[in-house]
Amino acid sequence: MTRNALALTRREVLKAIAASAALAAAGRPAFADVYHQADTSWFAACRFGVSTHWTAQSQPVGADDWVPFDEAVSRFDVTRYVDQVAAAGAQYVIFTSAHALQMLPAPSAAIDRIAPGRTTKRDMLGDLADACRARGLHLILYYNHSCNSGDDPAWEHAVGYHASDKSKLASNLLGILRELGARYGSKVEGWWFDSCFSLDPRGTYNSVTTDLHGFQFPWEEWTAAAKTGYPERLVSLSSGMLTHYIYSTHQDYEGGEANDLVGVPSTQFTLDHLQGHRWVCLDNPEWLHGRVKTPLAPPRFQLDPVTDYVRTCNKCRVPVTFNIDIDRTSQLSPQSLALLAEVRSRLA
Repeated sequence: MTRNALALTRREVLKAIAASAALAAAGRPAFADVYHQADTSWFAACRFGVSTHWTAQSQPVGADDWVPFDEAVSRFDVTRYVDQVAAAGAQYVIFTSAHALQMLPAPSAAIDRIAPGRTTKRDMLGDLADACRARGLHLILYYNHSCNSGDDPAWEHAVGYHASDKSKLASNLLGILRELGARYGSKVEGWWFDSCFSLDPRGTYNSVTTDLHGFQFPWEEWTAAAKTGYPERLVSLSSGMLTHYIYSTHQDYEGGEANDLVGVPSTQFTLDHLQGHRWVCLDNPEWLHGRVKTPLAPPRFQLDPVTDYVRTCNKCRVPVTFNIDIDRTSQLSPQSLALLAEVRSRLA
């Protein structure tokens, strides 16, 4: 997750939740093209899934386990990862492909053309997709364009975020999505796109740090690029933590970034006709295990409220994603996995 400097107070957050329909209606632009949403029935049938923020910034628990990103990618045991997730009862995975730094654990000619040295020889994402399919897990990829308040300044300049002509930025990012979509096809069944508020100032959050010169980011073209290779791939455009803003009607499911056990849905679909979804940080409130020689975080919540939350969301056919702490070696928090396994047994 990208923390925004304009984070809402708790009172404002509650107000935002209550007024989500009004926010959507007020912000909904007019679109000329009719968008045919993808079938979200497989997602609605899921009880819960697991997400992890494993990135180039992930740190090991052990003192001697740090290795460069390329080596960490080559060592990442996708079978072990998927086994951990499946044993916890998850039915799908949201895996982070790029976050604060534009470092992709896979080859990408599109990224190499923009800024060499940010990809890997091993296609870890492809290996993960194969491992998920072998275990009957659905795979959604999280992607962040990494143009966020100077988190990756070299990338911001290379990709065109600060160029006077923002068409370069759009073209570069769309090229990345098309390449990955064509490569993975139906193995990647969804995208969860973060930091839309760094490309478009119209939402609840506005973290744009460049002069847009009147440029409007082409969200409809973005969604079309994201579906390259598999038209039924689900797309979500996140408007930020505990907010609901529609940058485009060309998307399929709700970002649902709730962080805590809040925002309980009452219907399967939002007023904007998006499949409902909730995303909760189960343990590490920083989402990313970014501190060296720090143990993996235990759950922040007790078993009963987590079970009740999932059960209540599921009554509306809304799945819940739980982010679990993971270190650089691909070990997930054992305590969080154990809690979710208990949740699964109670839901059975």
